Amino acid sequence: MAFPSKLLNEGEHVVVSTRTHPKALILPALVVLVALAAAVFLTRLVDSSVADLVVWVLFLGVVVWFVVGPFLRWLTTTYTFTNRRFIKRSGFIAKEGRTIPLNRISGVDFEIGVIDRIFGCGTLVVSDASTDGRVELSDIPDVEKVQLQVSQELHLLSGGDRRDDGS
Repeated sequence: MAFPSKLLNEGEHVVVSTRTHPKALILPALVVLVALAAAVFLTRLVDSSVADLVVWVLFLGVVVWFVVGPFLRWLTTTYTFTNRRFIKRSGFIAKEGRTIPLNRISGVDFEIGVIDRIFGCGTLVVSDASTDGRVELSDIPDVEKVQLQVSQELHLLSGGDRRDDGS
C-alpha cells in the first residue's frame, strides 16, 4: 500500500509501509459462519415469516458489528516508517494519527509467538523517550524484516555509516 506522497515533507521518503496481517480477519470470518449456521437453523426451526425476518435482521446486525467494523479498521489502519518519522494512521470518516520523529525512537524490537510464526507475522515494539514510552504494533507481516529496515534507518540517522577519513 502506498503512503500518500502529499503527506510527506520535502526530502522525506517511505522506508516501510504496512498494515496488520490479514489473520486479524479470521475471527470475524468465523463469527459470520457461526451466525449464518445459527440463522439457517433458526429459520428452519421456526415456521413464521416474522420470526424469519427477526432472525435475518439479527444476523445482519452481527455481520455489521463483528465483521464490517473490524474489516474497516484493518483496511484503514496503516503503519509507515519514513526516513524521518513513524506514522500510524487509522480511520475512514473520522481519522486519527500518531507521529513519532525517528530521532526520538530509542529502540525497535519484535516479538513472535507460536501462532505468529505460523502466519509469518509478529509484534513490533517501538520505544521512544516520551511519557507514552512505547507503541506495540500487533500482527505485523514479516516483522523481522520490518524491524531490520527500521533499525537500519535509525542507524543511518545516527550517522552510523559515516566514514572517519582522519580529516
